[in-house]
Amino acid sequence: MISRALEAEAIMRGLARRLGRDEELWGLTGLLHDVDYPHTKEDPARHGLVAMDLLEGKLPQDGLHAVRAHNAERTGTAAETELDFALRCAESVTGLVVANALVRPTRMAGMTPKSLKKKMKEKAFAANVDRQRIAEHEKIGIELGEFLQIAIAAVSGVADRVGLA
Repeated sequence: MISRALEAEAIMRGLARRLGRDEELWGLTGLLHDVDYPHTKEDPARHGLVAMDLLEGKLPQDGLHAVRAHNAERTGTAAETELDFALRCAESVTGLVVANALVRPTRMAGMTPKSLKKKMKEKAFAANVDRQRIAEHEKIGIELGEFLQIAIAAVSGVADRVGLA
C-alpha cells in the first residue's frame, strides 16, 4: 500500500509540473488518497469518504473532493475538476506501470510508452487495472503517450523506494 501511495504521489507531482499546477497539493493528494484503505477494504463504498473525514483540515477542499471522487463509482461523487481526473488516471496507471516493471528483467530501466500501450491492449495483463480510468488523461489535456511517459519517469524516480529498481 505504501509503494502505491508513493507511486501515485510521484505521478501526481509529474502531472502538476506538466500542467503548471500546485505540485505540493497534487503530490499530497496522490500520496494520501488511499489513507482510509485499511478501514474500508471490506466496505468499498466508504473508500474515499472515510479518507475525506481523516484528511479534513489537512488538505484543501479541492484535494478532499479529488480523494472522494477517485472512487466515484462507489461514492457517488463525480469527478469534475482537473485534479479529480488527474488523480483517477494517475492512481490507475500505477498498476499498469508496476505490473509491466515486474515482468521486465530491467524493471523500470528502458520502459517506454509504446510498451505500456501494448500492455494496455492485452486485457489479461494487469486485468484489474481500469483502462477507462487511464483514458481520463484526455480530460486533463494530455495525450496517452505523454501521460505514460510522465508516469514512467515519475515511478522511475521512486523505483528504489518501491522495489522496482
